Amino acid sequence: MMATSYLRACFKNQPKRRAKARGLQETPKISTPCRPPRSPACRQAGLAGRFFKHTLGRSGWAFLLCAGLLAPRAWAVVQIASPFTSHMVLQQDATVPVWGTAERGEDVTVEFAGQKKTVRAGADGKWRVDLKPLKASAQGRVLTVTGSHTTQPIKLDDVLVGEVWLASGQSNMDFSVSKKEKSFAGVTNEDQEIAAANYPLIRMFTGKAAKTYEPQTSVDGEWRVCSPDTVPAFSAVGYFFARGLHRELKAPVGIITLAFGASTAEAWIARETLAADPQLKPMLDRFDAACAAFKTNSLDPARIAEEQKKYEADVAKAKAEGKKTPRRPRNPDPVQDQHNATVLFNGMINPVIPFAIRGVIWYQGESIVGGDAGRALYPRVQAALIRDWRRLWGQGNFPFYIVQLAGQEAESNSPWVREAQATALSLPNTGMAVTTDIGEAHNVHPHNKQDVGDRLARIALANVYNRKIEFSGPEYESMKIEGSAIRVKFSHTGGGLVARGGPLKWFVIAGADMKFVPAEAKIDGDTVVVSSSEVAAPVAVRYAWVNFPDGCNLYNAAGLPAAQFRTDNGKNSGL
Repeated sequence: MMATSYLRACFKNQPKRRAKARGLQETPKISTPCRPPRSPACRQAGLAGRFFKHTLGRSGWAFLLCAGLLAPRAWAVVQIASPFTSHMVLQQDATVPVWGTAERGEDVTVEFAGQKKTVRAGADGKWRVDLKPLKASAQGRVLTVTGSHTTQPIKLDDVLVGEVWLASGQSNMDFSVSKKEKSFAGVTNEDQEIAAANYPLIRMFTGKAAKTYEPQTSVDGEWRVCSPDTVPAFSAVGYFFARGLHRELKAPVGIITLAFGASTAEAWIARETLAADPQLKPMLDRFDAACAAFKTNSLDPARIAEEQKKYEADVAKAKAEGKKTPRRPRNPDPVQDQHNATVLFNGMINPVIPFAIRGVIWYQGESIVGGDAGRALYPRVQAALIRDWRRLWGQGNFPFYIVQLAGQEAESNSPWVREAQATALSLPNTGMAVTTDIGEAHNVHPHNKQDVGDRLARIALANVYNRKIEFSGPEYESMKIEGSAIRVKFSHTGGGLVARGGPLKWFVIAGADMKFVPAEAKIDGDTVVVSSSEVAAPVAVRYAWVNFPDGCNLYNAAGLPAAQFRTDNGKNSGL
């Protein structure tokens, strides 16, 4: 009687159980850009299930399932994290973490360059091994990942070892070498640069834009070998930076580009970091409140998806016809707003931590929300980001080099923003590439990205790779009042100060009333003497202190421009 009741229960629930059995035979979905095909073991399990079902019939199949005699097994294919693809570059002379997912308890073996490491996947299915420091190698080798329950290993081809840098920020970092890739982009002398881009030891991973509320474990993208065919889509700043390093180091260089246009700095910071800072937490609170309101009053998600689909089709059509791409429709979901806190960290940065890198190059600052209050808070936000990434990578104070904004006739590129950016230099192991001289009056995306990349590369070559070169333009050091003039002293004169193309421009001077007037400025050794007949008793000097200092021309003999400065700065870093 008991057996009869048991079988009756089995037959009653067999449709549900069959569905469950089928689900167990399928490979669970894992958030990675591409999932390998099901392993032979998985396929065999599925074939066995179909054989028993066909041979025994539905009733017999249900009985075996209920009796536990044919319990299906949840097979999971071994996965490797999304930054790892063929053609990648691994960081030399550093521990190299390699990680991914597998069936819980499965033994996973990673083999590369004579090293063989085995680890057991945890209860959550995650695994990680750390390869010992590797020597630079331009030889393409295979990295293999094998699971004890997987008969076909993952094989990543053409893996090099060299220098790896992360390139991030907003649209000027996302700016592609070719205008054909992004309508706002395209470098100076685009055709010549593309034709000359035969650098097979330069590789770039470009992550697909992703904004999310929760931290993700994967970001779509793949490593691509630099050539005239691939470089058009490369980040221009990332490419010219890599080219500068490669030409000098003669070693492979890999760039991981994770950038998104119009993004704020807080969009790239982890939640726990913002939450722990009383001055930054309001950014998080506003975001969470907006998300809660959106959930309550959300628009039709199907309509939003349809608008996005139409936009993507319009972009593809415009590219094919060589026309300007249309503006992206505004998504009312706060999570899809690149100005909001954490969303780009979650979608793009978290998936690549802790991929071994040498350092970071960062180009952001045009997008600061909150007006004057937002600009005043920016130094703290920028410092929080630098500290946050260093903490999460666990590699110590790795190099973090920023690009100071170019001049432009817009408040987004005001000298106050550039001054706020420069406060990053108070943190250890930071540097700043000055680009005030290469701006365009009415274009937030200057086309001269060659100088940007080269100046960043100089900073790295001097400070990371110990090359004896000048890496900075003249930096304001001190001032001394000499009667009706002020003598301004500079460091980083690089063999001498230079007034490029004529008398020095954009120096202004003021007396106690702090009313600045145009001044005459003359080079005297490693100093500049500034004066004006309108100011008998000067107290302060400024240089290039306007939104667009067109033709600012103080350089050093190394050809690097002086950064804007003001002697009346109270040095309140805001950090």
